Amino acid sequence: MTPPPDRHAADSRHAWMRLAVTLLLMTVGSSGMYLVSVMLPAVQAEFGSTRSDAALPYTLLMLGFGLGGVLMGRLADRWGVMWPLLLGAASLGLGYLASALSGSILVYAAVQGVLVGLLGSGAAFAPLVADTSLWFVRRRGLAVAICASGNYLAGTVWPPVAQHFVETVGWRHTYLGMALFCSVTMAALALLLRERPPAVQAAAPGGTAPGAAAAARPFGLSPGMAEALLCVAGTACCVAMAMPQVHIVAYCTDLGYGAARGAQMLSVMLGFGIASRLISGAICDRIGGLRTLLLGSVLQCAALLMFLPSDGLVPLFVVSALFGLFQGGIVPSYAIIVREHFPPAEAGARVGTVLMATLLGMALGGWLSGKVFDLTGSYRAAFLNGIAWNLLNMGIALTLLLRTRRRGATLAA
Repeated sequence: MTPPPDRHAADSRHAWMRLAVTLLLMTVGSSGMYLVSVMLPAVQAEFGSTRSDAALPYTLLMLGFGLGGVLMGRLADRWGVMWPLLLGAASLGLGYLASALSGSILVYAAVQGVLVGLLGSGAAFAPLVADTSLWFVRRRGLAVAICASGNYLAGTVWPPVAQHFVETVGWRHTYLGMALFCSVTMAALALLLRERPPAVQAAAPGGTAPGAAAAARPFGLSPGMAEALLCVAGTACCVAMAMPQVHIVAYCTDLGYGAARGAQMLSVMLGFGIASRLISGAICDRIGGLRTLLLGSVLQCAALLMFLPSDGLVPLFVVSALFGLFQGGIVPSYAIIVREHFPPAEAGARVGTVLMATLLGMALGGWLSGKVFDLTGSYRAAFLNGIAWNLLNMGIALTLLLRTRRRGATLAA
């Protein structure tokens, strides 16, 4: 007699229901990184800061976001993803409240780094991506892409909403409203994610972890060296990615189009990023994580090149849409690469570490672009800087792909 299917098994209906909840959590929890970009001109004006100083809150937020992903990933590996999410809900609410009450750019930046980034949004990205990768096998690439799309869905929804309220009630009152909404919503959704992933249960004593033998030497390297190369690649690609995402509002303001147009442009960019992530997830299920990473890196470099001659409003909207469409699948591909080459019991920590490197790249790229602008008075050099970092990412992705192919050929022989 055939036993009934486990409703909590991988690729089950329950797994897809969890994915829907995860998408909402990612959308709410990732709001901070887009709020701080929209707030940049208003915060700079109120505190009288330079462009690079005004970008410091974003830099510290992304650093905290990345470190928080590692910390919360380890907690999720041990206790499940619900508890880090509940901590993140409380911290995000406190962080937005403290942002509204900040009296200086340094206090504001510290709040973004610790409460919003480290303890708040850090619980809503890497742990959720890692958890999703453990609930799917056949459609892992698509599922992780849907989960990670919540980050870009946040970028599509929150910039125009935040810009509207900044213009009507001010940036401080906007943060107060976000504090209440995000903390309550995130906590309620977190309670729906109590169950542990089936892949972790299979890896427990007495279980068999799929792919354990292949995970011994990923890419033919030691696990530490393999993870380090992925971290360098993640940092490089996201230094390049940060240039348009962090500074497009300020760039449009400098060109005379206004902050509202810049917020719309950011929303368009990240809206197309959602489509990119879904398409890349489907592609990833066919060609694997490394090839998807390389494809996304090449296309992102092409889009950055397109920004150089574009300063008209319509061309900027078109190139912003293309940039979102080209680069949206890059970050989720790292989670797939980790799941393809490392043990599932280490998913939270490993994915958290690699995604921390991508967020470090976003933090460095956001600050570095502002610094280049301060030194040159133009964003052209900042775009060129991003292209150089993008080339480094492409080189590492190609190297790892070639090593994997050679190792596969050697094992086959």
